[in-house]
Amino acid sequence: MQLYPEISSPAYVLEENLLLNNLKLLQRVQQEAGVEIICALKGFSFYHVFPTVKQYLSGATASSLHEARLAFEEMGNKCHAYTPAYLPAEFQEFMSYASHMTFNSLNQVTQFASQATSKGISCGIRINPEYAEVETDMYNPCIAGSRLGIRRSDLGDLLPEGIEGLHSHTLCENDSYVLERTLAVIDAKFGDLLQQAKWLNLGGGHLITRADYQVDHLIQVLKTFKTKYPHLNIILEPGSAVGWQTGFLKSTVLDIVHSAGIDVAILDVSFAAHMPDTLEMPYKPRIRSASSEPESGKPTYRFGGMTCLAGDYYGDYSFDKPLEIGDSIIFEDMIHYTMVKTTTFNGVNLPDIGMIKLHGEYHRFKHFGYESFKDRL
Repeated sequence: MQLYPEISSPAYVLEENLLLNNLKLLQRVQQEAGVEIICALKGFSFYHVFPTVKQYLSGATASSLHEARLAFEEMGNKCHAYTPAYLPAEFQEFMSYASHMTFNSLNQVTQFASQATSKGISCGIRINPEYAEVETDMYNPCIAGSRLGIRRSDLGDLLPEGIEGLHSHTLCENDSYVLERTLAVIDAKFGDLLQQAKWLNLGGGHLITRADYQVDHLIQVLKTFKTKYPHLNIILEPGSAVGWQTGFLKSTVLDIVHSAGIDVAILDVSFAAHMPDTLEMPYKPRIRSASSEPESGKPTYRFGGMTCLAGDYYGDYSFDKPLEIGDSIIFEDMIHYTMVKTTTFNGVNLPDIGMIKLHGEYHRFKHFGYESFKDRL
């Protein structure tokens, strides 16, 4: 069956009404908890809607010079910035786009903080509370030997000169109860330094817009913490929560092959190139009108990507009726941490980028081709 015939395949498609629902919820948390929520570009860089995001959130956070420039040019605000190590050759330009800059080590503080403070930039350090409830080591910044953040044992009793903020990022798609337990650790280990600080950035990983997230509990946790530290400006910087469940990746069945009793539907997209987190995290993406677990007696398929990589596949899914070549396959929830991670491996083209607007019309923002591939090489 052909779905969304007006949309070329493949395409990442943002649904504007769903984005607005997320932004309104995040705005509510900001207002009721008295905190700032800023959009992390590393998870959501759909800059075509940055003017809309700006109406609801307090700004953006960047992890590189290019992200910072994108936020400045497309959102019109200076951003919060953090990177494990700033490049000396880029630092002057980086400062022109930043209102806040967080440093990952005391060496970086020594090298750069005075330059930033002289420009009126508020500087902070990233702390490692050595506590995280992240199951996948690849996404856990508190594993032994982590390069991310400064441990309490490596800090003195006073914040380094020029530092007025602390930044902690130890969550990954976690709920408010994980945040509550994390805050208790931060309070116990860094409470004396929080008394000296002006702001605390609690990073990303807050999946506030997930259906089962306890938003009221989050608000209460933040308000309680602010009661103990009323002088602190509290900042959250989710990326996934902004783009969570706001759109899909449309693809098409190019061929169906039969291999050792398994039916494999080959698509015009790639798991490795277009949905890398499905292999890295890993997680099984949802497909519209399909069961994510094989069901006996139903047509069941493994889905293969376009590249020559043997592992470029995911499965198995069951359908109510057999698939045919030319059918549309809709991968749900494909707007966060997808476009920002795509590659043109094997010369495979990138999906279009578009949006279904509030009244239902589709607008294509971007189409890629040979030059997009060549320019990366």
